[in-house]
Amino acid sequence: MTAASSPTIRQVLERLTRDELIAAVDLYGIEVADRRAKAALADALARSPQADLADALGRLSRDRLKQLCRDLSLDDSGREKAALVERLLPRQVKPNGHAGQLILPLSGAPRAAAASAPTMTTSIPTPPPPSPRSFASFREITDFLWQNAERLRGAYKPNEYDKVILPLLVVRRLDCVLEPTKQKVLARLPDLTARGLKLSDPAFDKALRRVSGVPFYNIHKLDFVKLKDDSGEIAQNLRAYLKGFSVNARDIIEQFKFDEQINRLDEADLLYQIVGLFAGVNVHPDVVPNHVMGSIFEELIRRFNEKKNEEAGDHYTPREIIRLMVDLLFVEDDDALRRPGIVRSLFDPACGTGGMLSVAEEYLRELNPEARLEVFGQELNPESYAICKSDMIIKGQNPENIVRANSFSEDGHFGKTFDYMLSNPPFGVDWKNVQKIVEKEHEEQGFAGRFGAGLPRINDGALLFLQHMIAKMKPVDPKTGEGGSRIAIVFNGSPLFTGDAGSGESEIRRWILEDDWLEAIVALPDQLFYNTGIATYVWVLTNRKPKHRRGKVQLINATELYQKMRKSLGNKRNELDKKQHIDVIAKAFGEFAESEISKIFDNEDFGYRRIIVERPLRLNFQASPERIERLREETVFQNLAKSKKKGYAGEKEIEVGREQQEAILRALRRLDPGRVYKSRGLFEEELAGVLHGAGVDMAAPVRKAILSALSERDESAEICLDANGRPEPDSELRDHENVPLKEDIAAYFEREVKPHVPEAWLAGVQFKSGKAIVVDQEKVRVGYEIPITRHFYKYKTQRPLKEIEAEILQVEGCIQELLSEVFE
Repeated sequence: MTAASSPTIRQVLERLTRDELIAAVDLYGIEVADRRAKAALADALARSPQADLADALGRLSRDRLKQLCRDLSLDDSGREKAALVERLLPRQVKPNGHAGQLILPLSGAPRAAAASAPTMTTSIPTPPPPSPRSFASFREITDFLWQNAERLRGAYKPNEYDKVILPLLVVRRLDCVLEPTKQKVLARLPDLTARGLKLSDPAFDKALRRVSGVPFYNIHKLDFVKLKDDSGEIAQNLRAYLKGFSVNARDIIEQFKFDEQINRLDEADLLYQIVGLFAGVNVHPDVVPNHVMGSIFEELIRRFNEKKNEEAGDHYTPREIIRLMVDLLFVEDDDALRRPGIVRSLFDPACGTGGMLSVAEEYLRELNPEARLEVFGQELNPESYAICKSDMIIKGQNPENIVRANSFSEDGHFGKTFDYMLSNPPFGVDWKNVQKIVEKEHEEQGFAGRFGAGLPRINDGALLFLQHMIAKMKPVDPKTGEGGSRIAIVFNGSPLFTGDAGSGESEIRRWILEDDWLEAIVALPDQLFYNTGIATYVWVLTNRKPKHRRGKVQLINATELYQKMRKSLGNKRNELDKKQHIDVIAKAFGEFAESEISKIFDNEDFGYRRIIVERPLRLNFQASPERIERLREETVFQNLAKSKKKGYAGEKEIEVGREQQEAILRALRRLDPGRVYKSRGLFEEELAGVLHGAGVDMAAPVRKAILSALSERDESAEICLDANGRPEPDSELRDHENVPLKEDIAAYFEREVKPHVPEAWLAGVQFKSGKAIVVDQEKVRVGYEIPITRHFYKYKTQRPLKEIEAEILQVEGCIQELLSEVFE
């Protein structure tokens, strides 16, 4: 083939690899029966009215285009991709009016003609550019985006795909929203500038928002589709286009730090391809509703995090769990929420990509189209924050209500209170990096701050999130009963019972229960979340309980209410059906009655007093060589021959100490090594005598070290008494018991302790007239725990041993038969 001639369409398509052909048919949404055959793929492209050969070639790298030119005996010189593409195009293909792009007019041409005709007449009309592709389902679009993310392989590692795909998907969605009013915004610009307004003027911003019809706009002449028109300047044009967005939209885009990726993509000859990919999909909210778009983002995040070996649970919650939480949150306010024009606020302090906020808003709209829900959120992860904020801005919510910050160290909504609060904070989140700030607020502000009740252990900040939310509950007017808030939050099992009485966790539970804020806890099935299969629980709290719920807590066991998924997603193998499971749980909550899955308790049922059970110390004493040798291991005894002084004074002190050590050992050897003393008092008299006789004088700590080295516990020995004649407690026999708050300590002690250890007593407790009186609150502490599993436990009778034995014998018989068949 000479340089002056040009290849046919068929010749170009035949030089493409099968993967390149598959990418092209996927790009234009062309159905192919046999995707394994290159000929079938090429035929489908040749017949499709949407196939754009110039666009498809433009998505290839410069090196690949040069290779195709060489394969077709064409000139491969030059660096401009547009020039290489033009050489590969048949002569009959005419420009469509856009620089750098040629449309392949294949529709209406018989396949044989397309393959054999050296040229095509210029009278064939150029078809319009293909419309952006729409998708039939959430799964279809996520799979499409994921498959095309593989185009980045080589230039990007799989764990880096999200740096490109997520920001471009956000930008493309914003672009789709602005498309209907784009020209109106551009037309309004000259008028605004003629009036002397600048971009920074509030009036300029307000006017363009009014024209765009949404809370953001873009003033650059290009849109996402037109960016494809100039492949040579794609990087420069994309940057200019992104800068054309309004300030609030730019804040979203900048969170992704996408400018760094523009250079990287351009250098790898991938930028034009990737921009073209997104320009070819339609993600307008009318085509991809907000709740579906949220699911798309979250599914992509889940897949990206699998590549990074990170936890997806830090980002989002399955939609059916959010729906259940919203049902529990709104069920008692159903009538109030149906009022015309009602306005309510909702807050999520760990909002992730905004899934909870979106579902709550949709639920309220279903319940009352005239109602309005103002949503607020806070999120630390920049990408999740950007996705959430973009969702809010598209839906007409105030994007400033979404704050990027750590909820523990920075209250992004300081001084605000909310009608409703929802959250699924990360399980087991470590808060060590903000420990000083949190502890300072706890110590200096107490209950005037957010963390007055207590601080949980450093490796699990779940209860810090809950305290933060409780601090944002609206107060209730005592006269009218108006006001108040409701909270639903997802936890793992740790906040239910972690921490003994007096610990930070227990004190937080005590505060919540004694203030009567906890309404219910729902135990969910396992394997509902994408990143963990552990048991999870929904806590429902409010500071405006109805009368019939006051002083009560409802526990709902929904662990068996689920259905298996047809295909698991990560650790998520189970799901909740709306009618069969969510409605059943919500109904049980609303009815507030005892049932197979519901139990009602008093707040005090979860409280207990932790008592210390002491038993007397009994020791025997013996000056045997073995026990005397143990004295050398006592720290106090060793310190006699040590000195902090330097030089001669220190050496002298050490020498004196060694002499004292030897004097003590010689004195102890005077005692009968075979005699075992059962009375500490008698042994101390004997010890004092030999030490006095040896002229040894010592401090009390050394005497205590001698008694420790020469003693052993002995149940047959006499009880050791203190200076006041009272029994000394044995720390090794010390035990703890949890006495329910509703039960008398004295009665519990007489029933559960005395029959087993008659000599026992309770530390910090005195008994008068058969009643226990707590005299030391530090030794008798009040604690709270919520052992929900225990309350729903059902004992399963074990099978009789004879039945098990018979089954084993039967299995053994079967094995013997099989073995006999093998060896016959």
